[in-house]
Amino acid sequence: MTLAAVAFAAGAAFLQQQAALPAAGWIFLIAPLAGLLWWKKQFAIPACFALGFLWAAAWAHWRMADRLAPELEGRDIAVVGVVASLPATGERSLRFEFDVESVPGGEKLPRKLLVSWYRAAVAEESPALLASSVHPGERWLFTVRLRRPHGLVNPHGFDYEAWLLERGVGATGYVRSKGEQRKLGDRGSFSDAIERARESVRDRFLVALGPTPAAGILAALAVGDQRAISTEEWQLFNRTGVTHLMSISGLHVTLVSGLAAWLVAFGWRRVPALALRLPARKAAALAAIVGALGYTLLAGYGVPAQRTFWMVSIVAAALWSGQIASPWRTLALALAVIVCFDPWAMLAPGLWLSFGAVLLIFYGASGWSAPGSRLWQWGRVQWGITIGLAPAALLLFGQVSIAGPIANAVAIPVVSIVVTPLALFAALVPADALLHLSAWLVEGLLQFLEWCAALPGAQWQQHVPSLWSVLLALAGTAWLLAPRGVPWRACGLALMAPAFCVAPAVPRDGELWLTTFDVGQGLAVLARTRTRTLLYDAGPAWAPESDSGSRVLVPAMRGAGLERLDIVVLSHEDSDHIGGALSVLESFEVDTLASSLEDGHPLRGMVAAPRRCAAGDAWEWDGVRFEFLNPVPAANAKRNDLSCVLRIAAQGGAILLTGDIERAAEKSLLGMKLKSDVLLVPHHGSRTSSTPEFIAAVAPRWAIVAAGYRNRFGHPQGDVLERYRAAGAEVARTDLQGAVSISLTDAGIDIATERHRRGRYWLQ
Repeated sequence: MTLAAVAFAAGAAFLQQQAALPAAGWIFLIAPLAGLLWWKKQFAIPACFALGFLWAAAWAHWRMADRLAPELEGRDIAVVGVVASLPATGERSLRFEFDVESVPGGEKLPRKLLVSWYRAAVAEESPALLASSVHPGERWLFTVRLRRPHGLVNPHGFDYEAWLLERGVGATGYVRSKGEQRKLGDRGSFSDAIERARESVRDRFLVALGPTPAAGILAALAVGDQRAISTEEWQLFNRTGVTHLMSISGLHVTLVSGLAAWLVAFGWRRVPALALRLPARKAAALAAIVGALGYTLLAGYGVPAQRTFWMVSIVAAALWSGQIASPWRTLALALAVIVCFDPWAMLAPGLWLSFGAVLLIFYGASGWSAPGSRLWQWGRVQWGITIGLAPAALLLFGQVSIAGPIANAVAIPVVSIVVTPLALFAALVPADALLHLSAWLVEGLLQFLEWCAALPGAQWQQHVPSLWSVLLALAGTAWLLAPRGVPWRACGLALMAPAFCVAPAVPRDGELWLTTFDVGQGLAVLARTRTRTLLYDAGPAWAPESDSGSRVLVPAMRGAGLERLDIVVLSHEDSDHIGGALSVLESFEVDTLASSLEDGHPLRGMVAAPRRCAAGDAWEWDGVRFEFLNPVPAANAKRNDLSCVLRIAAQGGAILLTGDIERAAEKSLLGMKLKSDVLLVPHHGSRTSSTPEFIAAVAPRWAIVAAGYRNRFGHPQGDVLERYRAAGAEVARTDLQGAVSISLTDAGIDIATERHRRGRYWLQ
């Protein structure tokens, strides 16, 4: 049974790696396969693998069919539905899940939408609505503008489209200010009551504690709302390896269910009539399931908490039936049940880390020759988890917290045994004294974590290793943590070494690697030679604590193993080009900033040697020539025409980076050496740029358009794209194809797009 359950999960995982779904007709084989599994046990493993594959395919076909039709994108549509989740309150908007009930116009919409309601629009139309906002369970008539699920797709970036697919969201959009917004009543379902209770608890915590870090952390622990935790605090948790504790994690759900089981068993044994009717062990198993379910509901029934609930339920069912002789079998069955209810679970790093931690505890405990002290056992568990999960952490995040064992040794008992129960009691009992005691403990813990983060070498950060080296490292950890008696256990370190020591590939002399990132409506380009790195623009900022630098550029560059930047070029002072620069400059050592920014601009003061880019400025790195062609001295030039234009010439060809130059700047460049194999289309494909004369002078074989999906400016314009195609250029677009990677080598030009490279059916 153990191998069959693992095979079922492996089949579902294999489906999630496919670039296209199998034909829907294959789904009808599920019933025959189940029958084969029932009658011919010798075919259990291949049958379960095929069953997992087809089961996941059935879910995928169902979810993909429930996406917004392309012809409905960008239209104003009236829809009646119910606010189905706790609204996320941002600086400028509210965001919530919306269950569609009816569409007055008759359009076919997905069952679930993710909707934003911008405060400016609300205040303009009805100031009273801004104060009342929306609440879970309310039925509303909205006029919305929707689009199909779409996210930024970049190297080492978060897969937003997979996240939406797993949660059943078929479209995203926003409430239109010029349409109708009217509350129609309440739905009054059980789930709505749970969401309103969560909202009440969250609001009470935030009001009682004010805008303090403890308020957001306690709200996250009690009701699963992590949105009040700041970016700085998340960075602290990542650096110290305690991120898993600052949400309703599997550990917390398990502890609550265990506490419920212990309390019921303790009382049950002391009532003979109950003990005679039902054994205390079985009563405790039921209490564990009820406790886990209650906490999971309080957490909003989020996907990670659901996984833990199913795991606890399987273990409790095994206890009830007396079949818990093999923990490996119980764990494998829990994995199969989780995948059965959530076929996308295998994509979640949290699933791999949580199951990996449990496996390591079982594996390490099997080698204990004597019970030892509790402190010794705790230390051994921490050592095993830290070493055993290090390869997976490198593959998933490109970093390992060295200070994690120290931080977790204190944080796990404080958060899980003290703070979380106090937060839950404070949620159930309206006593502010409990809240303030919890907040005092959290503030003390934060001070301790800051001390841990300040330790020398608190975090190991490197490139994301290749899959083969991670698999080798996992074998090394199994050898290193093997039971006593296994010879040469320390040699496991040698198998782990490649994941940490083998450097990623770099360009050779004369070669250029260039990536145009998918940052939405903005621009960010990374250029690399053998030993040098240049960043051209840094994309937009979306909110005070969210920008393309921290969300896209830093993860991509860290994943590639970059630790410093030789030059950052900021083409001109537009927010969609410099919005992410602050995060980049704070995260990397930067030698030089070249820009057309004014002398007093704050970004210029963040590097030791800022300079202005000017036409004629040229240099050479590793056999690759860089030259600024613009800006040239000009009176009354528009801001866009001051963009730094950079031409890069390598052995395999040349690339022209143009920023947002418009017709006037293009005309002034016509007398220069413009011919390039690859052209970054000026101004995102606007009609104010890309004149026929300029395109003819450059004569590109490839035209790269950096633009946001269905952006409000209409970039790139259709007639502009036709000019490039008429000139013989092939067009690649970040909004449709994700990040565009270009290699200029002796063999010529190689262009790859991130959506095609990942090859997942939901990204096509």
